[in-house]
Amino acid sequence: MAIGRFASSISTALRHPGVIALIVAGVTIAAMLIVDHGPWSRAKTQPAHVAMYATTGEAARAAGATVLPTKAKSPIEPVRPGPKTSPTINPVTP
Repeated sequence: MAIGRFASSISTALRHPGVIALIVAGVTIAAMLIVDHGPWSRAKTQPAHVAMYATTGEAARAAGATVLPTKAKSPIEPVRPGPKTSPTINPVTP
């Protein structure tokens, strides 16, 4: 008789929203740990011919392509409508 009441009380307790939220949070954290730290998420080393080129330009030159700068703005560019904006105080230079 005591076992039946105990099972009934556990069944009632598991229906509580807080318990359901804790179960969902636990399953979600476990899934995130498996996905983020599994054997498939290890750092992969690159072969020498791939790692040798750090930028796209270097790789293009090595392949024999010519890398040209972009064309300057057209001098006939129309004036931007609206009020003029103030110049930037601290321009960021790359």
